[in-house]
Amino acid sequence: MVIFGGLLCLLGVVALANRDANSIGAPVTGMGVTLLVLGAAAVGFGFLRRARVRRRRIANGEPEPVGDVVERARALPRLLKAARSGEYPGLPTSRMALWGFALLYLVSPIDVLPELLPIIGVADDAGVAVWLFTSVSTAAGLYLRHERERGLPGKPQPRP
Repeated sequence: MVIFGGLLCLLGVVALANRDANSIGAPVTGMGVTLLVLGAAAVGFGFLRRARVRRRRIANGEPEPVGDVVERARALPRLLKAARSGEYPGLPTSRMALWGFALLYLVSPIDVLPELLPIIGVADDAGVAVWLFTSVSTAAGLYLRHERERGLPGKPQPRP
């Protein structure tokens, strides 16, 4: 939600920078301000939601993902291999199928909202991309925690 809100803010700034034109009969300045307000609200809501989810996970004793972006990206091939072979039950086949469908949706020319619609046409792709990156990153972080807890040989151990 934070990334999507940032994207809306960016689109609002671009709209305000090009305020001499009209888009679908509406003044661009109004669209830009609206996008900035919606983006700021989405960013704020995203941070509040993230904090609430973190508190709930800690209260329920659920594991928190570990690792930075680079560690998680390097762990992704190991995660997929372990999930396919059945060594890691934390990633269901249905989630991997959803990832595949999301990738297919992002690269296919068929869209729910066509890109011909200004600003809105990109929003569905952005939403799918944000979900995909968040889901993959979280799964890779949980897999890193699984590796560290099991102390698998040759796998990265926690930093002191």
